[in-house]
Amino acid sequence: MTRAAFTRFIAAAAIVAVVAALAAEASAQTYPQRPIRVVVPFAPGGITDILARALGQRLGEALGQPIVVDNRPGANSQLGAEIVARAAPDGYTLMVSADTTFVMNPHLYARLGYDALKDFVPVSGLGISPQALVVHPSLPAKSVSELVALARAKPGEITYGTFGVGSSGHLNIELMQSLTGARFTAVHYKGAAPALTDLIGGHIRMMIVSIGLITQAWQTGELKVLGFGSTERIDRFPDVPTIAETLPGFEAASWYGLVAPAGTPRPIVDKLSAATRRIFAEPEFRDRFLAPNMIFSIAGTPEEFAARIRSDHAKWGKVIRDANVKVE
Repeated sequence: MTRAAFTRFIAAAAIVAVVAALAAEASAQTYPQRPIRVVVPFAPGGITDILARALGQRLGEALGQPIVVDNRPGANSQLGAEIVARAAPDGYTLMVSADTTFVMNPHLYARLGYDALKDFVPVSGLGISPQALVVHPSLPAKSVSELVALARAKPGEITYGTFGVGSSGHLNIELMQSLTGARFTAVHYKGAAPALTDLIGGHIRMMIVSIGLITQAWQTGELKVLGFGSTERIDRFPDVPTIAETLPGFEAASWYGLVAPAGTPRPIVDKLSAATRRIFAEPEFRDRFLAPNMIFSIAGTPEEFAARIRSDHAKWGKVIRDANVKVE
């Protein structure tokens, strides 16, 4: 190719890029022109679903188009994630999901039908739900340090419930074991509800689970809380220590976020992100949907959400490899 031909090629490519950028900007200005589907890769009723429906209602009002929540549970969120990964990148298919989809599944499954870091574009973080370390009242431990000492003295005798192999309730205990040398025995359930039922009944001895799910049983004395997985003490419960006060750096929390298929035009992503941040900043929205479920806002820019995904992807990859956790 001659220098003149190369120069013409570069000029043409620049024109194409400018035209594409202008088209994307124009598309964003008129977006959306029809209903938007938000896929939730979990069953109705959980925190992910609650967040998606609450956001969908307000986002629909803000954008002037209905938001249709589409629950597609299965395979630890894989089924719904695959649908979104393969959807047209036009802003009309989105996904609200939990950290499991992006930072745990890639390390748990030998084969995954989506690439967590390449098949989605982060729009905004939504909320983070700190978890609680709870035990049956009969367990003779009044603090995290006493629990660890008990488990060291009797390796494997203390059973704990999870809501599935590779769930946060499982991996957070694996992380605790790696930090302390204590050894517990896992009992895996198909969800948090049956595990909590068995914990209250004394069939297992402990769990790490979302605070919002155990508040009532804790207040009635059916469960005992040893610590919260938040980075700081929670204003609503100032007398409850964080687990990190005993195990520095320990954090047990599930987060939730909004993503679109990779290739979605940046102006559309920015429009969705800005609208989401405005909604999560509304006091009425926080009081109605976040506070009752012990969810704290992490709504932010696409870059901030992308950084969280990358950081936790590396963190949980190490925990899963070190514990040799695999899901068949």
